[in-house]
Amino acid sequence: MNIPPAPGFPPPAAQGAIGARLSVMMFLQFFVWGAWYVSQTGFMLDKGMGGLISWAYTVGPIAAIVSPFFLGMIADKFFPTQRVLAALHVLGGVVMLLVPQSAAAFVDSKTSGAAYLQPYILLLLLHMLCYMPTLGLTTSLALTHMTKPERQFPMIRVWGTIGWIVGNIVVGGNLKTWGLDVEWIASGDKSPMQFYVTGAAGILLGIFSLSLPHTPPPLKGTKSSVRQILGLDALALFAKPSYLVFLIASFLLCIPLAGYYNQARNFVEATGFTNATMTMSYGQMSEIFFMLIMPLCFARLGAKWMLAVGMLAWVVRYGLFAGAWGGAGSDDVKWMVLGGILLHGICYDFFFVTGMVFVEKSAPPHIRGQAQGFLVLLTQGLGMLIGAQAFGWLVNKHTSVVGQGTPEQATIVAWDKIWMAPCIMAAVILVAFVVLFRPSKATTIEHA
Repeated sequence: MNIPPAPGFPPPAAQGAIGARLSVMMFLQFFVWGAWYVSQTGFMLDKGMGGLISWAYTVGPIAAIVSPFFLGMIADKFFPTQRVLAALHVLGGVVMLLVPQSAAAFVDSKTSGAAYLQPYILLLLLHMLCYMPTLGLTTSLALTHMTKPERQFPMIRVWGTIGWIVGNIVVGGNLKTWGLDVEWIASGDKSPMQFYVTGAAGILLGIFSLSLPHTPPPLKGTKSSVRQILGLDALALFAKPSYLVFLIASFLLCIPLAGYYNQARNFVEATGFTNATMTMSYGQMSEIFFMLIMPLCFARLGAKWMLAVGMLAWVVRYGLFAGAWGGAGSDDVKWMVLGGILLHGICYDFFFVTGMVFVEKSAPPHIRGQAQGFLVLLTQGLGMLIGAQAFGWLVNKHTSVVGQGTPEQATIVAWDKIWMAPCIMAAVILVAFVVLFRPSKATTIEHA
């Protein structure tokens, strides 16, 4: 039976054009994030701002915690989605253009004692406060204009991953890693050009957003409470033991996960790779592959073992990183570093994407949105916030200076000890999850 599109929606013949625009939206959305988020540590270390790295990766989780209030109280009630996207991306892009100049105002946090008040950190916070709400807005806008979202959304969303990869490539500065003598204006991940590229892309996306399909505010004329915005109605799901185990495991796993975003690029460079940011993009390339084969894996493994395999991938990744440090700079161990990066597809898709599906299957229809929002608040917000600060402490603990005050002064980072800590933590979470997680038949997703 053919169901006609809802009033105000385009006829099927127009769906292709809308799909193309949504794909461009997703591409630019994640290009903006990928063009600086991993590579910024190269710039920070080059400018002597290594002590701020943990704070630079704390602003994102803070924005993730704040964004539900913005979405629930303003964006979802008063303004069309495409206009909100336009305003946020243009403002966020302008702010990012100011970031390189803020490095000149840097004062060593060890002497100032106020790392979180550094202009660099404050500008990144303002940018992320603009950016984080757009992640939910682009998803909701795309889903609103799809006739068969379960089939169409993955094909649209994959362009976001491609955008992240292209952002890494552009900022990487050249393609010599792949044997091609091609150099970009970005001049490498130590260059301030990464922030200018990001800012320009953000402004472009803001302007492009005005061409997106008109999407009225979904909650116009309704009342919403703080409880609903934070997804606290979803706390009723805690009565299901398997759901509670899943949430606790997700929260705890995001603590060591923060370390990967914080320091993996610096570790990759320390192990002898000449283009660390581009090397890191291999992880997103593997994500595309594993996203495509996920339906087959669902049919074979089901919810519990999909989640468990995702957790195991984190254990193996950190173990490979720790083991590789003993032979840093040697070609004999570079495969271990690459292997850890390529596991990103399993780490992310099998655990986080499967987790979203599990929440969707576990929650009653009227609180599914709140349940997904609460999951993001718990993981990308609180978990990553704690992890960013904890990993900053861990790196400082295992960093020492040899020959201080002499021309031979060197900074020694015990990467093996740093990576072994999240490896052990992820392993403990995995074992506890396998023992305690027993989903009911109603929440299995073998045929999702």
